[in-house]
Amino acid sequence: MTDQPHFVVIGSNSFSGASFIRHLLAQGYPTTGVSRSEESHEAFLPYRWQAAGAPFSFQQIDLNTDLDALCDLISETKAPYVVNFASQSMVAESWQNPDHWFMTNVVSTVRLHERLRKMAFLQRYVHVSTPEVYGSTSGDVTESAPFNPSTPYAVSRAAADMSLRTFQAAYDFPVVYTRAANVFGPGQQLYRIIPRTILFIRLGKKLMLHGGGASERSFIHMDDVSNATLRIAQNGRNGEAYHIATPRQISIRALVELVCERMGTNIDQVAEVVGDRIGKDAAYWLNSGKLRNELGWRDRISLEEGIDETIAWIDRYLPALEQLPQSYIHKP
Repeated sequence: MTDQPHFVVIGSNSFSGASFIRHLLAQGYPTTGVSRSEESHEAFLPYRWQAAGAPFSFQQIDLNTDLDALCDLISETKAPYVVNFASQSMVAESWQNPDHWFMTNVVSTVRLHERLRKMAFLQRYVHVSTPEVYGSTSGDVTESAPFNPSTPYAVSRAAADMSLRTFQAAYDFPVVYTRAANVFGPGQQLYRIIPRTILFIRLGKKLMLHGGGASERSFIHMDDVSNATLRIAQNGRNGEAYHIATPRQISIRALVELVCERMGTNIDQVAEVVGDRIGKDAAYWLNSGKLRNELGWRDRISLEEGIDETIAWIDRYLPALEQLPQSYIHKP
C-alpha cells in the first residue's frame, strides 16, 4: 500500500490529463482517471506505456450528465487532490456551437465546484485554465493581466475562472489555476500542429497552414507541464494562477519548417497556405517567472528533443494512427 495522497484527474482521456496521470503514477501517487468517453486507443494514453508505479483505475463518467456519480466517486476515494483538465477545448470550432462550450466549461463546471466546496477532505483543486482568457497580447503577460477573451471558447473559460475567484473569496475554496503555453509531445491528438505535421509528412498529405503560419506561440513539452502541475497542486498558493511556459517563441511556419528539417524534407513539399481562423490570437507571451521563482520549476525538454520524441511515437504507432481520426470530431 502507498502512503501517497490520492489524485482524481477529470478529463483523463485528454492529452494533458493522460500525460499528467503517467507522471503521477511514476511518482507513486494512486490515481483515478475520469472521462466522459471510454478509454482512448493506447497510442493516446501515455499512462499505458509503462508499468504503473502506483494503483490506477478509470471511470467513465460524463461531467455534463452524471455529476452525482462523479461526486460520489470523489467522496468514496476521499481524494485530497482533484485536478480538472475537462473542457470543450477547440477554439475555432467553438463559434459553431457556442452553447456546448458554455454548458461544459461554465454550467457543469460551476455545478462541480459547488459540490466540491462542501467536501471537507479536499485539500487542493487544480483548475486547468488557458492563456486564451487574455486574448491577443503584447509584451510579457503575467498572471495579473486582465481578461480579454476573443472567442466563445475563451469567454467560457474566463467565466469559469471568474466564478472560482468568487468561490475562493467567499468560501476559502482551495483552488489554484494553471495556464500553459501550447503543449506538445508523444500521445497528442493528431489534429494538433506538431503531430499533424509529422503524420502528414509520413503519409504524403498536404498540411493546411492557416494565415501562412504567421502567428507566434510558445511550445512546451507535456512532461515539463506535468512536473509543473504537480508542484502547483502541492505547493501553490490558494487563489493563485501560475503560468507554465518557455521563453522561446516561434511562428507556426517556423515550427513546421523545424519539423520538416528534423524529418529531412522541405516545407514547400508539405504545406499549403490557407486563410486564417476567425478570432485567432496573434501571440501569447506568457511570463512564467512566478512558477520558477516560487516553486523552483524549470523547463528541461527542448523543442527539438520533443519533436524527435513525437516523431518516434508517430512511427511506433503509425499503422494504428493511419486508421484513427486525424481531425477533430465534436461531441456535444
